[in-house]
Amino acid sequence: MTTILDGKQLSQQIRTEIAASVKAMTAAGQTPPGLAVVIVGDNKASRVYVNSKKKACEEAGILSREIKLLEQTTQNELLAEINRLNKDPQIHGILLQLPLPAHLDEFAALQTIDPHKDVDGFHPVNVGYLNLGVDTFVPCTPLGVMEMLKRYNILIEGKTALVIGRSNIVGKPMAALLTKANATVTLAHSRTRDLPALIGNADILVAGLGKPEFVKGEWVKPGSVVIDVGINSVDDPAAAKGFRLVGDVEYEPAAQRAGYITPVPGGVGPMTIAMLLSNTLKAKQKFA
Repeated sequence: MTTILDGKQLSQQIRTEIAASVKAMTAAGQTPPGLAVVIVGDNKASRVYVNSKKKACEEAGILSREIKLLEQTTQNELLAEINRLNKDPQIHGILLQLPLPAHLDEFAALQTIDPHKDVDGFHPVNVGYLNLGVDTFVPCTPLGVMEMLKRYNILIEGKTALVIGRSNIVGKPMAALLTKANATVTLAHSRTRDLPALIGNADILVAGLGKPEFVKGEWVKPGSVVIDVGINSVDDPAAAKGFRLVGDVEYEPAAQRAGYITPVPGGVGPMTIAMLLSNTLKAKQKFA
């Protein structure tokens, strides 16, 4: 019997817990955690993400501040805004909404964020701490995966884990977290040879390649844990909107073989925002 890892329900539980912690904090006379989201330009997908983060903050009692900068904002203007937020005592977490317009240096901007306010876990200092096994801010999506595994009481230690995708946002930190949890980890990517064989040997599979239904269900090891980080839009004339959302894993046949599997949507996605709130609360508790 396959267990569906319900990220939507689990994330709501976590968000309720965070709201209770924030309420207790403010009842004790402390200021609430504060999250600033910096968005440059008018990317429609970014706007959707920012709105959802703002709503989540409000529900949890976290101060939410949006800094909207024009498309033509210069690098110096962007860095000046980040430095201003670094010094703002009301702001405990800073999130730079990506992607930035092409003329801006993303790496330089991320480096400017105070590592103690880097709730996305992208600053080189926090990336270094993660790979050293030191407690730090971790990118929200892989952190959400680890929290999901923990709360579903899924054993990681000693297991064979395969992470497909080597991005700095998901793949690399995911591999580091699983390694820290004592799994034996392989980090694969689009140029890895004989992926089906590796997938067939994986007790835990995390797919974050960004290719719709790339992982075929028949490749999945029976009884394994399948975590699908991908979310892709594919044309479907039969769907109400003319398209449907699918993951990187061929869901139905994979679900027939896996012991645990995340749906898309409703799996890893909701956990990402829950972990952003968790990191913001952590920043307030640890560094304010």
